[in-house]
Amino acid sequence: MLRTVVLAALIALPGMAYAQDAQVDTPPQRIRSVTLTGDQKCPKSSGGEIVVCSTLDQPYRIPKSLRDDKPIAAKNQSWVNRAATMDQVGRVAGGLPDTCSAVGTGGQSGCFMQRNQAYAAERRASASESNTQP
Repeated sequence: MLRTVVLAALIALPGMAYAQDAQVDTPPQRIRSVTLTGDQKCPKSSGGEIVVCSTLDQPYRIPKSLRDDKPIAAKNQSWVNRAATMDQVGRVAGGLPDTCSAVGTGGQSGCFMQRNQAYAAERRASASESNTQP
């Protein structure tokens, strides 16, 4: 019994090997991968070309659910921000220019800058509130 199975396998083996060497069509000359944004349409393929299209609504934007618009906690800020805060406190205490102080040469320009910064912070806060409310 075993002899007949082995003999049949040996006879069939060259036939299976020959079937694997059959002529295969040539692969396409060019494969294009196209990423579409917005309302673009996929280009048509030509004779020896395959076109693969994929779409992205906003390719380089982080989804709104993953965005973090909250201010960074002080313990997570870099030492550069901490040093800048300490420098600003020292400037105000010393009455240096651009510090909104009655003492010193640049008190008025500092008050103007401080009002502008407060206005910009209020605008950012109101914009973030309007974005978070459904």
